[in-house]
Amino acid sequence: MNNSMSQIGQPFNIAAPFQIQKSVSRSTMSSQEIAELVGSRHDKVKQSIERLAERGTIQLPPMGGVRNHLGQSVSVYQVCKRDSFVVVAQLSPEFTAALVDRWQELEEQVARSIDYAAALSDPRTLLALLTDNVTKVVALEADNTELAKENHLLEVKVEQDAPKVAFHDMVTVSHQAYNAAQAAKIIGTGRTRLLQFMRQKGWVTRSNEPYQAKIEAGLLDVKLGTFEHPIDGTIPTCSTLITGKGLTKLQAMWQSREEDLLTE
Repeated sequence: MNNSMSQIGQPFNIAAPFQIQKSVSRSTMSSQEIAELVGSRHDKVKQSIERLAERGTIQLPPMGGVRNHLGQSVSVYQVCKRDSFVVVAQLSPEFTAALVDRWQELEEQVARSIDYAAALSDPRTLLALLTDNVTKVVALEADNTELAKENHLLEVKVEQDAPKVAFHDMVTVSHQAYNAAQAAKIIGTGRTRLLQFMRQKGWVTRSNEPYQAKIEAGLLDVKLGTFEHPIDGTIPTCSTLITGKGLTKLQAMWQSREEDLLTE
């Protein structure tokens, strides 16, 4: 007996599985299924069916065979829908609603199997299903191809940016400050051209002295000194220095300038 139905009158899930035999029409329900449904012994259900048939309340249903959960062959009555309600009402009236639900479930299973069989026998339906599957496969292949292209572009971008990243990591963390000549050599240009570029971008004045805003931003620094003039004596000097942070930014700006020149 099904353990979940051992307590008669206790609520249970009517969707509990029944083994459906291919030889059983779903216009009938076996006495074994009824026993499991109401939580009664199968032999008791069969006795009730026979007594009801003797009284003429129902017709004695045909006998058939099914396999139980142990794989054993069991003789069962194949009860029609109308008589199954009479039997359940005799055994356990409180299970009548559960019987209604079970019949609805069985009829829906049959309807689904009929619809599926009809669909498979229709060439147009088969063609539509095949076309839909092919479309899905093509779309999946297209997505995979696009993803492969994106991954390749990312790999190329990483490879192209590797020198820039290395330059950034090397220079930005450096505490060293560079004069214009040193910075120009690292960037790949001349001192005069770099200072002209810095004047154009508002980094230094016309006398190549750093603007205060760039010093405060950590891009530039200044080195103060003196030199002895043979006539004027000691003269103060101001030399512009480029920090590691400033050199990184200048290098990026210079690279962008060269790319713009190439596209003109």
